Amino acid sequence: MYVKQKISVAVVALLAASTLGAAANEKVTFGTNWLAEPEHGGYYQAVADGTYAACGLDVTIMQGGPQVSGRPMLLAGKIDFYMGGNLLSAFDAVQQGIPMRVVAADFQKDPQVIMSHPGEGLDKWEDLKNAEQYILGDEGAQTFFQWMVIELGFDASKRAPYTYNTAPFLANKKSIQQGYVTSEPFAVKKEGGFVPNQFLLADYGWDTYSTTIEVMQDTIDKKPEVVQCFVDGSAKGWYKYLYGDNKAANDLIKKDNPDMSDEQIAFSIDQMKKFGLADSGDTEKLGIGAMTDARIKSFYDKMVKAKVTPAGIDITKAYTLAFVNKGVGLELKK
Repeated sequence: MYVKQKISVAVVALLAASTLGAAANEKVTFGTNWLAEPEHGGYYQAVADGTYAACGLDVTIMQGGPQVSGRPMLLAGKIDFYMGGNLLSAFDAVQQGIPMRVVAADFQKDPQVIMSHPGEGLDKWEDLKNAEQYILGDEGAQTFFQWMVIELGFDASKRAPYTYNTAPFLANKKSIQQGYVTSEPFAVKKEGGFVPNQFLLADYGWDTYSTTIEVMQDTIDKKPEVVQCFVDGSAKGWYKYLYGDNKAANDLIKKDNPDMSDEQIAFSIDQMKKFGLADSGDTEKLGIGAMTDARIKSFYDKMVKAKVTPAGIDITKAYTLAFVNKGVGLELKK
């Protein structure tokens, strides 16, 4: 009788500790920079399978979109983490004296791609500058296109606005168009009936990190364990999403964004793997989220040369390597 009672008390104590631990999980919000999509899959995975919860966080994902301004919410303390598009915003923050830092780069490669029609004399990277028309959005025209003009000799006068409609590209076989490698090629195949040539800018010198995790310095100073948990949980989430069972994560993505189809999800995941967006290069030894001083300086120097970013910025204030390069999650790769 005594033994049974003792075991019962131990079980109750264990359950109480478990409940207390769950209740103690810190609530944090991660703002993405667009509507829910497979390019955010690692974060949804870590929510869905309890990876964040396992290290003490109760994470809410706040999806972005055309009407959502996530970064100002980070600066105002309304959200705890924000998904950066590339390193330019981090450089800009330093210039403006904003104490924000990149703590991980979950994409080693920017998904930006240039597409061309096959068999039209635009089948090689070096041929692209000879296209009749460069269909590029405003943001691209002010950033990577400036690098393409200065570094690679593209003709600025050939630029035409991209309105996120593939019709002009489909109509002009001698044109090239920007896009995300996970998205626009899918649209071209569906609407145009062919697979376009795809040139990932990252493979030709555009060496910014992408899908970064941005956080305020105050959070780093006061809650470093929260930052570490989120960085580690995200890395593990990405490994599980890319190489494991991602159904639960995809269900959450579709719940947040009902317009996301299974066909689009499958295409995006395949492209992320094929082009090594999250897992390539330094991640093979350092783990997903890896960053290096040399890589960040290389990109900054290119942006200064292209007159996208001013010289003289102390870029060491834009990021920290304290939370990455530890090989977290490598054992999950299958």
